[in-house]
Amino acid sequence: MPEHGGNLSEATRRFGEPEGGWLDLSTGINPVAYPVPAPAADDWQRLPREDDGLREVAAAYYGTAELLAVSGSQAAIAALPRLRRRCRVAVLWPTFAEHAHRWERAGHRVERVEAGELEAASERADVVVLAHPNNPDGWHQAPERLRHLRRRLARRDGWLVVDEAFADVEPGLSLAAEAGEPGLVVLRSLGKFFGLAGARLGFVASQRVVRDGLAEELGPWAVSGPARAAGRAALADGDWQRQARERLAEAAARLDGGLRTHGLAPAGGTALFRWVPTAAAAGWQERLARAGVWVRRFERPAGLRFGLPGSEAEWRRLAEALDEAGAG
Repeated sequence: MPEHGGNLSEATRRFGEPEGGWLDLSTGINPVAYPVPAPAADDWQRLPREDDGLREVAAAYYGTAELLAVSGSQAAIAALPRLRRRCRVAVLWPTFAEHAHRWERAGHRVERVEAGELEAASERADVVVLAHPNNPDGWHQAPERLRHLRRRLARRDGWLVVDEAFADVEPGLSLAAEAGEPGLVVLRSLGKFFGLAGARLGFVASQRVVRDGLAEELGPWAVSGPARAAGRAALADGDWQRQARERLAEAAARLDGGLRTHGLAPAGGTALFRWVPTAAAAGWQERLARAGVWVRRFERPAGLRFGLPGSEAEWRRLAEALDEAGAG
């Protein structure tokens, strides 16, 4: 199985449980989550209803009604490869490892490509999959370049699958509002920006034929009543969204400064995580882990992804861990 952030059981297996528990900076999830109101009793006791207003609120937020609610974007990532006959798939790499894994598991021929190879890959692939902005390095480009890829693929009944899990912090990069265009499949999630990873709520924005195929694969009641209630509240709260974007931008700048102080030079990321390429990634991860801080390490290219601390106590703990790890 691919490695992911948030794997604290693996961290504990390797390093033991630290005093005070882990400071988990390995995921890129907003540490200041949306304050979800308590669900109504009906949300727990009755089967979820499709006419509960979630679709309308989501349409206003994403700029399109061409939406299917899913149990986190992971559900769609796993199901999408089953909607196509075996074909050639180009996946921007490195990125969220589940994309390549799920297409390969479904029997498709997967090619991992770098950003500079996307144009050429779209000539020979039937499906191009990328995250925008990308995880872990924050790579992005003008949406018009993605539209060009989408048009090229659509002429051959191909797909451009765009994982926008981190696009909430940079809404101008999103193609979700264009979801009715042929060949475009956009994945969105409430897990990262809203900090609601445990709710398992996401959306697929695409043409109806794709959404219908996914709905058939996923079956009825794919999203729980409490998750739908959380989504309605979070997607409608424009004041919280604006404040969160400002707060995250300030936190990302603060993290950049702290990392540079310790000789770690951020070279990308988003307002939810920072990417630090370094040949010494393995050593830094181990030393930080021994100080109780867990970060995500990548091997190719070698680097570390740092999420954001959520409280002043966590910022101090990170600073102390960096001091200790740097001295080691």
